[in-house]
Amino acid sequence: MSNQKIYILLTDTGTLFTRLIKLYTKKSYNHASISLDPELKEVYSFGRKTAKNPFIGGFVQENTRGELFSNSRCTVISCSVTDEQHSRLKALINKIESKKQDYNYNLLGLFAIMFNKQLSRKKAFFCSQFVATVLQGCEIVQLSKPPSLVMPHEFMELENVDVVFQGSMAEYLISLDCRISPHVQERFGPSLAIS
Repeated sequence: MSNQKIYILLTDTGTLFTRLIKLYTKKSYNHASISLDPELKEVYSFGRKTAKNPFIGGFVQENTRGELFSNSRCTVISCSVTDEQHSRLKALINKIESKKQDYNYNLLGLFAIMFNKQLSRKKAFFCSQFVATVLQGCEIVQLSKPPSLVMPHEFMELENVDVVFQGSMAEYLISLDCRISPHVQERFGPSLAIS
């Protein structure tokens, strides 16, 4: 029985690095993260460890209210899970976080995917590879390809997910903070309908 939700966050931060990726993918979103709550307070991914340097990366708990995401566009996707799947996902993320110094950013794998080549490295992930790996590892989704070939936009194509928001990160966070009050809806319009 599905009685909890997890969230996949797709973003376009507009940085030089993401603009370069976008030249290849031609997709709106080039970064994927996973969250255990709709407020996006616990958001995890593999990415840059500092906002200024895309080449120093690894496992990160992301701050959606921080500098990197402040002007980003985003899509928030929800996925219903059982209590057991939720617990397994939380435990797996906690396990990786507790050993995060042992993990690296899979930059080579990110370039390999541009040529539709699979390059898996032990304890190394890029963002969508990480999200796909933990979702599949906890039997939340069944993927038609290896996690190292999954790109961020493909999470929107999964069968058991719902797109609950598309717009700017600022709009999404305002909608949470104001709990969709009427004056906020008047200002930002129907894009603030979240569930």
